[in-house]
Amino acid sequence: MEKKKSSSLLRNIIKYGLPVALSVCLCFYLYSKIDVNVIVDEIRRCDYMWIAIALVVSVFSHIFRAMRWRIQLDALEIYTPLPPLVWSIFGTYAVNLLAPRLGELWRTGYIAKRQDAKFTTVFGSMVCDRLADTATVLLLTLVTFFIARPAFIAFGEKYPETYQGMLNMLHSPWLWGAGIVMIAVVVWLFTTKTTSKWVLGVRQAVKNLWDGFAVVATMPHKGKWLLLTAAVWGCYFFQLYLAYFAFSFTAGLGIVCALVAFVLSSISMGIPSNGGLGPWHLAIIFALGIYGVEYNQAAAFATIVWGSQTCLLVILGLYAFISIALDKKHVTPAVNNISK
Repeated sequence: MEKKKSSSLLRNIIKYGLPVALSVCLCFYLYSKIDVNVIVDEIRRCDYMWIAIALVVSVFSHIFRAMRWRIQLDALEIYTPLPPLVWSIFGTYAVNLLAPRLGELWRTGYIAKRQDAKFTTVFGSMVCDRLADTATVLLLTLVTFFIARPAFIAFGEKYPETYQGMLNMLHSPWLWGAGIVMIAVVVWLFTTKTTSKWVLGVRQAVKNLWDGFAVVATMPHKGKWLLLTAAVWGCYFFQLYLAYFAFSFTAGLGIVCALVAFVLSSISMGIPSNGGLGPWHLAIIFALGIYGVEYNQAAAFATIVWGSQTCLLVILGLYAFISIALDKKHVTPAVNNISK
């Protein structure tokens, strides 16, 4: 019993403590080198009208995401009204401020319970939702590198050690070796003959997961789903681009610079941290530095934009949790919700 408690404690420390430690360390690294007076001056000079417009666009990105997810759930006969889906998206990002990726589990559990659906099936649809985001980021990364290649080359010439370090990481045999081992484990798990309840349970869970994931290939309204994907990411981009006009030192940098910052900050969100705290700031400062923005000013931009977005997520999260608490709908089987 004591051994199990110790193991559980260690997992929780790694799961929840590591992201917090990472965020704290990165923030200490970033902000130990800044001039606080510059941050204060930029906070005073900031045109908050543009920040407010960016926040409105941000709200629409969450609504479009809920609409996109609804198409997948409808195809699985998990017919859910739009408001609860919107609440689930609002709540997801608020929960992720406390612990990375916990929000995705929370929204899966909430919708599965509300609609009396299988958790693994709903989770599969959520995984598909996230993989669509990953594919979009990869596509945007390729396009951005092609468009802004001269800027990246110039940065590599200015900071050759950083540039070479990034290349070395991509060519690391440890990275590729880990990938091969993971593939081998998966192949063994699903091809070996066994009567193990644990293995059979995993296979059944993966089947349900796959059902939720693969529905995107057979579901109706694929065109609408793709348009909503473009709308989600269009909102993500424009909420950052609009913030450029709130500061004198970024207002004239142009859309390509905003695209570079957007792609790098999107990639940084894959690093486990509380709401992007630390990695997101580093990515934005890095991107603005490519285009000649002074470090203190770039840090001020990252601080104000991230801070405003985080405040919005907290407000939307509170609204979502209050709405869920006031939702009087009784849970009914998913197949009975066809009329919804």
